[in-house]
Amino acid sequence: MAKEEQKPAAAAAAVKEAPAKEAAGAKDAGKEGGKEPKVKVKKAKRNVPRAIAHIKSTFNNTIITITDLNGDTLCWDSAGSMGFKGSRKGTPFAAQRAGENVADKAKKMGVREVECRVQGPGAGRDSACRGLQSSGIEVKSVEDVTPLPHNGCRPKKRRRV
Repeated sequence: MAKEEQKPAAAAAAVKEAPAKEAAGAKDAGKEGGKEPKVKVKKAKRNVPRAIAHIKSTFNNTIITITDLNGDTLCWDSAGSMGFKGSRKGTPFAAQRAGENVADKAKKMGVREVECRVQGPGAGRDSACRGLQSSGIEVKSVEDVTPLPHNGCRPKKRRRV
């Protein structure tokens, strides 16, 4: 029995030493100046004929996310990632371009028809849906899912311009 009691203690000591060795090895690798190149993992090709387009339109930007019916993200795009900067991100034209771009990404995954779920008060609400439609994806329905309080929290103070 004495040997069995020593084995767990020896194993615990070995576990404590192992991270110290790895940390020392990591420091040495950094000194050599050679970082290991990151291996890009290729996304699995998915074939999703029906999807949901979540369009979040704020005054400053429009973000479009395409998900499958379970809610798993397939692709996304925004007016900012299209190259628009500053106040131009909130324009309907920027939202339309983002819609067209995300539609092209979604088509590569086999998406043919979407349900649009629009959220927020921004200018790019409708034009993002139009961008999806003009790229050849059939828009089955448009639903407004903007959260409205039933007199919940006190709103922020009004802007005085």
